[in-house]
Amino acid sequence: MPAEVEKWYKAVTKDDVIYLFKGEVTDQLIAQSLDIIERQLESTPLPIRKKIYNVLVECLQNLYHHSATCPIEKEREFCGRVGVCLLSEHEGHYHVVTGNFVEPRQKEFLTKHLDKINSLDRDGQKEMYKEILDNQTFSEKGGGGLGMVDIARKSGSRLNYNFINCGSDYNFFTLDVTFN
Repeated sequence: MPAEVEKWYKAVTKDDVIYLFKGEVTDQLIAQSLDIIERQLESTPLPIRKKIYNVLVECLQNLYHHSATCPIEKEREFCGRVGVCLLSEHEGHYHVVTGNFVEPRQKEFLTKHLDKINSLDRDGQKEMYKEILDNQTFSEKGGGGLGMVDIARKSGSRLNYNFINCGSDYNFFTLDVTFN
């Protein structure tokens, strides 16, 4: 992993980690992860548990569908689409944190899309969700942008994101969703 990505990884794993995955994202991983997370959250109040679970489903699907192949050939621990998914708790707040490699064109789209989502209130996000559903326009990977809007709506918080530069061809996209 690039040094800056390792630095990010160490920073996000300092809280009380409930679930952590780092590696190739597969459909089997998603199913196994959701089973583990569901068991880990059994003592969490049902309304919060449902919101966290739904956001994790969206986040894991985003990692599966939108991660670029790891650009660093010498990285033996990774192959294919690489992702990081973390669920932690810190001072009564739950955090869902994900990270994955993206190509430059994805960075531009994500920045515009997430900034627009973050600029809207709950009613605006609900309206945006309906517009995307009605528009039925999909990207080359099958996404229409609903996932991030749904994450913002379910979490009730701002979507904190960042891009770590990994050279001219790739960035490492990080998303941090907080539940109060």
